[in-house]
Amino acid sequence: MSKSILIIEDEVSIADTLAYALKTDGFIPQHLSLGQQALELLRTTTTPPALIVLDIGLPDISGFDVCRQLRQFSDTPVLFLTARNDEIDRIVGLEIGADDYVSKPFSPREVVARIRAILRRQQGKVQMAADTATPRFELKPQEARIIAYGQTLNLTRYEYLLLKTLMESPGHLFSRAQLMEIVWTNAPDTLDRTVDAHVKCLRAKLRQARLNSTGAADDAEATDEGIITHRGMGYSWSPA
Repeated sequence: MSKSILIIEDEVSIADTLAYALKTDGFIPQHLSLGQQALELLRTTTTPPALIVLDIGLPDISGFDVCRQLRQFSDTPVLFLTARNDEIDRIVGLEIGADDYVSKPFSPREVVARIRAILRRQQGKVQMAADTATPRFELKPQEARIIAYGQTLNLTRYEYLLLKTLMESPGHLFSRAQLMEIVWTNAPDTLDRTVDAHVKCLRAKLRQARLNSTGAADDAEATDEGIITHRGMGYSWSPA
């Protein structure tokens, strides 16, 4: 079945171009120009879109505000569009619950490819949840928290963003350089060994959550806690 994509964009030419690219790729696009109008639709619809393409610079309210309000009642994936290329804007967008971010001008084919990648990750999370009645690991991006073994992990900002990145693409091998680019975008002077240090801290916190849930004795050397080290290449998320 074709998936519906909601485009919230006040520039008709951009919306039309995206709609054409989406139709060509088998999606069903819907276009709205105002943020409040979109929120009203999303609050009342019984058939929400598979993904929302959301412009930041809307004429009534900002795309950031739309996303913040949306995350109060929906976890529908969001891809931001913006005419600005400010890293601070990008970080703010991701931290309030966006799934990806594209700066104008952009290639419609690239946007469609990113949409497909987001939907694949979303499907993977749905399948992972379906595979276990009580999932050991839950990613709640709308709340900016991660649950392991029934406990909310006490994570720093970068620990959260690092584990979120890995969990969203289970089995995908990320190089240290890729993780630095995704997680530490606003800290260009950070060294790549910072990734290793944060992975070590994450493993310790995941291990402690597991031990708390089982009451077992500490076994610090027994497991990688789902964060797999690929020597000389990087890390992936593959919980057993």
